[in-house]
Amino acid sequence: MTVFYHQLADEYLEPLAADARAGGTELLVGLPYMDREANRYYSSLMSLGETRGVYHKRHLVPFGEYVPLESLLRGLIGFFDLPMSGFSHGAREQRPLVVGGQPVAPSVCYEDAYGEELIHFLPEATLLVNGSNNAWYGDSLAPHQHLQISRMRARETGRELLRATTNGISAIVDHRGALVATTPQFQEYVLEGTVQPRTGATPYVRFGNWPVVCAAGLVTLLLVVVGRRCARARRRAEAE
Repeated sequence: MTVFYHQLADEYLEPLAADARAGGTELLVGLPYMDREANRYYSSLMSLGETRGVYHKRHLVPFGEYVPLESLLRGLIGFFDLPMSGFSHGAREQRPLVVGGQPVAPSVCYEDAYGEELIHFLPEATLLVNGSNNAWYGDSLAPHQHLQISRMRARETGRELLRATTNGISAIVDHRGALVATTPQFQEYVLEGTVQPRTGATPYVRFGNWPVVCAAGLVTLLLVVVGRRCARARRRAEAE
C-alpha cells in the first residue's frame, strides 16, 4: 500500500482486519509508517491479526530510500531528490512478527540479500516472509534474480518462505529452497498453498557468515605465503 498507515487505519485497515478475523484469517500488509512525534517515516510490514505488530525496514537502499550525507547532498542535483528517498532506518533490535500464531522473520525488498541480518530473528521465527516492490525493474532479469536470493535464505535457514510482490514473482518456497508455487508476472493472481512452520537452527543460523569469512581469510593468507616463497625461489634461481 502506498499510503501512510495513519491515513488508512480507521476507515480501511481496521474494518479489513475485523472482516479477516471474522473469517478466521490474519493479514500481513506492506505500507509506509509515519512516527508523527519524531517526524520520521519507515518502509514497514504490519500484522493485522490477533497479535498486532509492525516491522520497520532496517537496511535501506542508498539514494532510493535514503540519501547518505543528506544535509550536504539533498538539493545539490535532482538525482538526490528522488521521491520516497527520506525513509529512516528501523531499529536494529526488533521482534519477529506474529501471524497465524507463528513468529515470522520479516524482510522488506532487498533486505533478504543479507542473510546474517535475517538470522537475527532465528531460531525463534518458524517462517520467513518477504514483501517486495519489484515494479522498479520491469520485465528484466532483476525479479528472477531476487527470487533466487530469497530461495537461498530459505535454504540456509531451514525455514519455508512466503514471498509477496507487487507485480511478480510472488512465491512459496520450501525449507530446501525449492519453489512450491509461483505467480506469473504482470497479472492479477491469488497464490494459495500450505507452509510448514519449522524450529531448530542450521549451522548458518548458529554461526552466520563467520565460517566463510574465516575460510576466505585463511585462503588469502595461504596465497600470500605461497606467493612470497615462490618469489624468493625465483630470485634465488636468477642469482645462481
